[in-house]
Amino acid sequence: MLIDTNTFPTITTLLLVGAGSRYENADNNGISHFLEHMFYKGSKKYPNPEIISQIIEGMGGYWNAFTSKDYTGYYIKASTDHFPKMIDMIFDLLLNSLFDPHEIEKEKGVICEEINMYEDMPQRRISDIFDNVMFAGNPLGYDIAGSKKTVVSFNRNTFVDYKNQLYHPNNAVLIIAGGLSKNLKFEISNLKYYTEIIEAKFGEWEKEDNYKFITVKGSFTKPRVYVHNKKTEQAHFCFGYPTFKIDDKRKPALKILATVLGGGASSRLFQEVREKRGLCYYIRTGLEQYHDIGSIVTQAGVAKDVEKVKDAVQATQKEHSKIAQGNISDTDIARSKEMLKGRLLLSLEDSFNIAHFYGIKQLHENSVESPEDRIKQIEKVTKQEIVALAKELFAPEKMVFTIIGPFESKDINIDI
Repeated sequence: MLIDTNTFPTITTLLLVGAGSRYENADNNGISHFLEHMFYKGSKKYPNPEIISQIIEGMGGYWNAFTSKDYTGYYIKASTDHFPKMIDMIFDLLLNSLFDPHEIEKEKGVICEEINMYEDMPQRRISDIFDNVMFAGNPLGYDIAGSKKTVVSFNRNTFVDYKNQLYHPNNAVLIIAGGLSKNLKFEISNLKYYTEIIEAKFGEWEKEDNYKFITVKGSFTKPRVYVHNKKTEQAHFCFGYPTFKIDDKRKPALKILATVLGGGASSRLFQEVREKRGLCYYIRTGLEQYHDIGSIVTQAGVAKDVEKVKDAVQATQKEHSKIAQGNISDTDIARSKEMLKGRLLLSLEDSFNIAHFYGIKQLHENSVESPEDRIKQIEKVTKQEIVALAKELFAPEKMVFTIIGPFESKDINIDI
């Protein structure tokens, strides 16, 4: 997919693959993330990390990768005149990776320390714990990094087998975004220049049958509360509910609902819980959406005082209930719509965000959506749709609450 912004002579080359922790099992949990690391440890043409770094930085570029629950991304950003080398590197690193056993053993230590780092970051760790509880019994609840026990057990075959299952062209999207028609060294009059280079490299990448993930089954019929005891200076909680799959037509209304609740300093939760009550430093509401399910989650960092935790949770519950009862103003909705539209447009000033915007829609929904299409969908949402959605989602029996801090389960008696 080619997206020409007709601006600066720089581009992002992004490859997204439908591979992540929800495609794993109890024995190989963490392999998606570990594999992401190993692709930059050397390939046939680029045999070690030093050479890879020297080449990319030698062309003034930047590279990185990321792993999520259901997809992994690899990208290089550089000026357009380096495009042939960018494609060559992404192709060789992913399709001809060495998976050197010596490098695997070294990287085990790196990833174990990464896991330790996350354990020391309660603000981040509580999100993983929330998913563990909400999606208990399904790989969607696995930690993306895996555990130290699984990570140290991996060998070369673990990587090869997993790669062969998921890394093929019908489970991937390649996006080139930026000033495609701009070049400092020569004129590019036809975008065919890019497609020919891509075909020359990726044309022989063989298709395979898609590997299926395990869908989330079971109903949410009673509240789920989990207290993770840990010595911290601040308590962090997640308060949320299951939603619906990624291609549901109510997605624009859900985004506005989340924005009204906890999207920014003007949101109802920020104003009520932080500004009026002084109970937290941060509070925000976010969304996750997958092929079969999703979630809406409010997260906050509060004092490690049981009564203040209860006050913050009750205030959060109250705001949910008020919206479900129709207590939401046209002003709240209008402001949230403008915020969503504005933040979207501002994000698209960066070629990586453009590539990701188009790529993730293509990978997960096999469709193309323009920013203009997204804005029109947001503008169409009515107050009635938002209220009906809140009433459906914010059912007490569906609530999931997790907290990390110096508490025992008996200390946190949340009144549902």
